[in-house]
Amino acid sequence: MIALDTSALLYWTLDPEKLSFKASQAIEQAEKVVVSSISVWEIALKVRRGKLTIPLPIAEYVAFLNRIDVLEILAVDVQGWLDNLDLAWEHRDPADRTIVALAARLDCPLLTTDGSIAEFYPKTLW
Repeated sequence: MIALDTSALLYWTLDPEKLSFKASQAIEQAEKVVVSSISVWEIALKVRRGKLTIPLPIAEYVAFLNRIDVLEILAVDVQGWLDNLDLAWEHRDPADRTIVALAARLDCPLLTTDGSIAEFYPKTLW
């Protein structure tokens, strides 16, 4: 199992040439790829604010994601928020914190290009 942050999800599904070789291999070898539902929220907000353009409406993008056999979008539940709060990390971005908390709870590698995540979470890959 491997977790993807929001950028890694976008790269994998919409712009795979932006993935590093190591990231591509990790996804190909994973039996299961997980993302937090907060990534859908983050993508939708960025699209709405004009900070991100994707080639299809967000609902269609989510439908596309749901058709990927190895991918599972995990809802943020109460335990996810508690895990977020328990992180001994001063990072303020709620999406980043929630994604790291999910990877930590699942004890799995996390694909991200984010240096601050990589400094905090030792199982980061890129």
